Amino acid sequence: MDHKILQATRELIDEVGYPDLTVDQVAMRAGVGKAAIYRRYASKAEMAFVATMHEQQLPPFAGTGSLHGDLLALVRTFHARMAAPAARQLAPALISEIAVNPELDTRFQDTFLAAEQDAFAEIIEQAVARGELAGTVDPAMAHLLLLGSLASALYILNLPVDDAMVTDLATAATAGITALADRHHSNPGEAAEPH
Repeated sequence: MDHKILQATRELIDEVGYPDLTVDQVAMRAGVGKAAIYRRYASKAEMAFVATMHEQQLPPFAGTGSLHGDLLALVRTFHARMAAPAARQLAPALISEIAVNPELDTRFQDTFLAAEQDAFAEIIEQAVARGELAGTVDPAMAHLLLLGSLASALYILNLPVDDAMVTDLATAATAGITALADRHHSNPGEAAEPH
């Protein structure tokens, strides 16, 4: 049933656009009741977000052999999803809903963002194991440096993000993560202190 709902959502976003999408349309197209949709998704924005950006899980971590390579592979995956026309339509709506809906915010943090931060944790762990990083870095900070910058470029600054910019973002994030690891390694108490 989830597959039908999400497929119908994607089709309708392509046909009518996110602003004109309704849960009634999705229910009719998927052949389910509205209640079935609301049992799974708190809102139209969450349903559309899952359908367009997070239904497919992140590809398994392959490991490129370098921190920069791993970050570049990850940001390219996210760029493809986040720059899609449907994602660009619905991201502002989802951000607005999260700001006023604590339940949706919690679910978003515990599912989507947690999965993304797990990917960063694995990348950092591998870089530490290879000796590329002097120590560990908070995955939430790494997430902010790379995907936060990408989201800002796409959804707030409305920049034309191409592969050269994506590569620059990975380079900047690599430098930032390396600097944080060096600083926290030489001053372990700083890692826990607010900045």
